[in-house]
Formats: sequence, structure tokens, C-alpha cells
Amino acid sequence: MKPLDQADGPFQPLEGESFHFACHPKIACFNRCCADLNLVLTPYDILCLKNRLGMASDQFLEEYTDTMIEEGRPYPRVQLKMSDKKDRPCHFVSPAGCTVYEDRPGACRIYPLGRGSAHGGKEIFFLVKEDHCQGFSEDREWTVETWLADQGLKDHNRINDQWMEIITSSKPLGPPEHHLKKMQMFFMASYNLDRFRQFIFKSPFLERFVLEPEIIEAIKTDDRLLLELGFKWLRFSLFGEKTMRVRGKD
Repeated sequence: MKPLDQADGPFQPLEGESFHFACHPKIACFNRCCADLNLVLTPYDILCLKNRLGMASDQFLEEYTDTMIEEGRPYPRVQLKMSDKKDRPCHFVSPAGCTVYEDRPGACRIYPLGRGSAHGGKEIFFLVKEDHCQGFSEDREWTVETWLADQGLKDHNRINDQWMEIITSSKPLGPPEHHLKKMQMFFMASYNLDRFRQFIFKSPFLERFVLEPEIIEAIKTDDRLLLELGFKWLRFSLFGEKTMRVRGKD
């Protein structure tokens, strides 16, 4: 979640406890929000999409994403690549709507809400009212709670928040000469689960770290569990937190 002290532009505070919104093919603006996006993907977004498409992590990242390395941001970000068609629509949108709807990214699920944090870390929600969107004129009424439940955001938020704690941490990354290697580790554990799985089982990883036998067996096929293990390993590797058990140091 990003800090949000004041909302402006399309970002407007919720007035009261509810809002009106609906999106469906009969609205003139249908699908307009699915084009020309700068949509940052989280690790869980990538997991869901590459599995939906039956693709290996490397293949999905190459075909459907761009990696962004920006000054002032230590961690590489992955954005969903738009198509080269007119108006640059998302690769997964069709005239009938989203073709990967059940596995769409969290940013698509939460729209037209935004989620952020105020001073003190308090979770807040706001409306994203873009000029073209006519969905706010519909009769359907929602609260934040009913919208999040309807859009299936429980697992997305639970898993994504673990990753957000890493990329928003103020803890130092250690000596600068180690930063490149740490960012390579970050990219692998965050975005390339297939390679991270290979790293666990084909490197001395299991000789160094203690994992319960049932966890070792489960992460052979369970991508969610593997991703959450990756977050623990990143906290250990990036910040030196005691999130992993090292053999001989119990």
C-alpha cells in the first residue's frame, strides 16, 4: 500500500460508508479502462496469470511483461505489457470483457477503489473516478467490505501485503557491493517461481536451511506456499531477519 495523505485528481475520498458502481457490457465505456495501462504486477498476480495460461514463469515474463528499473527505487518492478493494437489494449481483454477474469490482477479486482495507508499505517480506501467511467451512475450499491468480498480480494491482499512489507521496508540492504546480487535474488523469488523452485531443489538451499518434510514435499507443486516461503527467504537474505532456520544454528 502506498502512503496517501490527500487524494486529488481521479482519487477521491469515500463519502459515507458506501458507493454506487457497476461495470457491464451495456455501459458505453465498457473495456476502456483495460487499455494503455501502466499496471504493476505483484508476485501473486504473476503466479495466477501464468498458471491460468499454462505457461512457465520465464515464458510469461518474456511475452507479457516489461521489467522496470527506476532511479530511487531499489527493487525492480514488473508491468503488464500492453498489445501493439490501436489504443494499446490489454492482451487479455476481448469485446465481451476480460478473458482471464477469474485470475485477473489485484489492481483490476479492486477498481474502482484504491487502497492506501495514512500516517500511522492505518488502512484507508478511496475512489478512483476517471473521466470516462460511467459505472458510478449505476444503481448497484457497495460498501468497501462487500466490494472486496465480491471481487475475491482476500487471498490477494493477504499474500500481497507480505510482499509489500518487503518493498516498503526501511531496513538497510547491507553493503552496496551486495545490492546487485540481492536484487537478482529478489527478482527470482518474487517473479520467477519456476526458477526459485529449481534453486531450492538444485542448489545447496536445503542443506543450509531447515524446512519441515511436509513443507518440502508441498512446495514441489504448491505455488502459493512456495511464494510465501520466498518472502520469508527474502526477509532473511535482504535484511538479515530471522525468518529462516539455518542448520547448525538452532
